[in-house]
Amino acid sequence: MQAMKQVAGLGVLAVGWMAAGADLPPPVLPEGVGVNIHFTRGHERDLDMIAAAGFKFIRMDFSWSGTERKKGEYNWADYEELTSNLEKRGLRALYILDYSNGLYEEPIVSRDPVSGRERRDVRSPSNPESTAAFARWAGAAAGHFKGRRIIWEIWNEPNIGFWKPAPNVTNYTQLVLATCPAIRAADPQATVVAPASSGFPWAFFEYLFSAGALEHLDAVTVHPYRSYSQGPETAERDYARLRALIERYAPPNKKHLPILSGEWGYATHAKGGVSLEIQAAFIARQQLANLYHGVPLSIWYDWKNDGTDPNYNEHNFGTVSNNLALKPAYLAVQTLARQLAGYRIARRLEAGHPEAWVLVCTNAAGGQKLAAWTTGQPRQITLELKGLAPAEVEAVDLTGQPLAPQVEPGQLRLALQPGPQYITLKRPFKQLSGGR
Repeated sequence: MQAMKQVAGLGVLAVGWMAAGADLPPPVLPEGVGVNIHFTRGHERDLDMIAAAGFKFIRMDFSWSGTERKKGEYNWADYEELTSNLEKRGLRALYILDYSNGLYEEPIVSRDPVSGRERRDVRSPSNPESTAAFARWAGAAAGHFKGRRIIWEIWNEPNIGFWKPAPNVTNYTQLVLATCPAIRAADPQATVVAPASSGFPWAFFEYLFSAGALEHLDAVTVHPYRSYSQGPETAERDYARLRALIERYAPPNKKHLPILSGEWGYATHAKGGVSLEIQAAFIARQQLANLYHGVPLSIWYDWKNDGTDPNYNEHNFGTVSNNLALKPAYLAVQTLARQLAGYRIARRLEAGHPEAWVLVCTNAAGGQKLAAWTTGQPRQITLELKGLAPAEVEAVDLTGQPLAPQVEPGQLRLALQPGPQYITLKRPFKQLSGGR
């Protein structure tokens, strides 16, 4: 075996990024583990299960047209119920301020960005009146929910079909520049993020950032979807490029503005999706790799399958089925949250091959655990831990099933799989190195 050495983590070494005053989760598991939902009222069993899995955040649409049905009159009842139900369970909300409102914009025919079908819709804010009305509404929402620790996100994926009738970075930028001051006026301590982009649209980012949007934001949110053949670890280069763009355009006090992964998942549909087992591996690896890359909040899409069609991707992103039956992904999140509760990523070890990931995780009490997996084929690695005894090691697999570590005098052999395994070292080892 090649000798193992420490790899400096881009994100781990960059965790001084927290924006002053921003109420973002610390880089400690599972504080930044989140999931998208599609409901407001009821669904308390869903929320119980979300909390039991170890999720700490939900992300949900906060509807303009649903809360302002008469000009200047706001009804927050649906979101009062949801927010209260979240708080009872120790969950926080990231609410997406969206979409348009027929009181201020004209009707249009648009194409649904998910199904591709034409439908009647409303133009996104594109004139001074509708932009100002959206900003007033957003400010009213922030003022009403002041002190509830909500993260406010401005729109969802404005660089694709969610901006009607077609993406318009100029209009979206005007919306951001009007909305942020309105939110700050209502709640100076509010946490505001944007643009919730689909992928990494570099020209879109550059226009938005060059117009001064970063001055008003507490984080930049992206949806790092990619080919299903590419695992969560492959977002590293995109994050690095986005950080460079932020540093180029941000004011001096925002050069290290955080990046949040606001929506990202892998569906298990029969034609073109991943297997249930790979989805489970990816949901855990997304949290671990993102945190290693300095992304403090990662929200999985989706909480549950949105339907029962086995061939439709939108019906198969969930961690549970449409009737709430557990999928392996649910158990993977739960195992991650339980095994690494209170732990942060200290470093990555070079395991002799770029596909082998071994993260050293530590907690405030000096505890030490390893999270280990491979992004390729299963492979064997060896760690040298001087004085290691078999009784000093415990391990579980991706879904919490016990593993029997191969412990020899001073050595720990790991059989890496696509799903992370978690190894507890009952006493800390300052030096970890590879065998021959």
